[in-house]
Amino acid sequence: MSHKILTYEQIDRTAWTNLVETSATGTWFQLPDAYDFFASQPELFKPFVIAISNDALLSEALHSINSSLQTLRGVCVGYVTKEKSAIKQYFTRRAIIIGGPVLADDAKDEEVEALMGAVKDRLSCTHSLIHSFNHSPIYIETRNFNDYSRWKEAFGKAGYNYNPHLNFHVDCTDREKMRERMSENRKRQIRKGQVETGLTNEVVSEQDVREWYAILAELYKTKVRMPLWPAEFFIEASRQGIGRFMFARHEGVIIGGSMVVTDGKAVYEWFECGLNGQYKDQYPSVFATFAGMCYAAQHGIPRYDMMGAGVPGVPYGVRDFKAEFGGTLVEHGRFLYVAKPWLYIIGKWGVKMLKMRKKI
Repeated sequence: MSHKILTYEQIDRTAWTNLVETSATGTWFQLPDAYDFFASQPELFKPFVIAISNDALLSEALHSINSSLQTLRGVCVGYVTKEKSAIKQYFTRRAIIIGGPVLADDAKDEEVEALMGAVKDRLSCTHSLIHSFNHSPIYIETRNFNDYSRWKEAFGKAGYNYNPHLNFHVDCTDREKMRERMSENRKRQIRKGQVETGLTNEVVSEQDVREWYAILAELYKTKVRMPLWPAEFFIEASRQGIGRFMFARHEGVIIGGSMVVTDGKAVYEWFECGLNGQYKDQYPSVFATFAGMCYAAQHGIPRYDMMGAGVPGVPYGVRDFKAEFGGTLVEHGRFLYVAKPWLYIIGKWGVKMLKMRKKI
């Protein structure tokens, strides 16, 4: 098999976009737009993109003249991120590939193995031992939104272990049937709640985003108990037109909402929150999700992706909440490569202790 590993400067963006749009594993998070968005916030992310091409039929001379003739077989977009404090940075350096890499539908195992091996090697390659300990990721994780089961062995050969993880996909091709599939409880809440929802048609103001972010930040502090990106991340997503906001309002006040992204094939619910305790009869979180589903249906986007529903067999309230929207429960899992096992174990222990301390 003749293939070539490509980095950002070598990848033809037209071929890159075309692969995402045509592949069954393509998501917004693998588009050039996603890479550009992550790159626009260097204080939060160190983005990377690695691709594999099969240009065996083209001579090197012809390839160098017309890069649009690239035959991309896979592209992997992700970012390295870490917490702010020096101590936390040391134990939280991680590379995340949201949605999983985009692969040609007929990609061969050896191509997938080569691509994911290159991701591992490029992220581990550092200038010095000190640089490795300070900057290279402790682990690399793909958070799959599509089915990679046919390539599971190839990921394994590249050094990645498979971990089960659930998700919900909601079929939005028919709005009436979409509503029929919801639980009776959800239907009742939507009939009862007096909430103004939907994609804001006018330009979203920074103040709107900050009001919504305050709700989200409180949710992460008290319930999720995980780090959250600063408000500027969401403001920049709005400014660039990347994030689309579904605000739930009651009497003109934002009481919840979601931020979604879309590639035309699916709408992805990246963040969602609501003042459910203060506005029990308005069900802001329900309307935040339902508005995104309706947006997908109205715009001919076939799927609403809820971006995760926990580990099989482990009780998870978020999964119970999402289940009532009538989606299909899928298990596409995650692939994990641990580059620094001891730091990984210590980091997991630290996160667990932090969550326990915040519960007290």
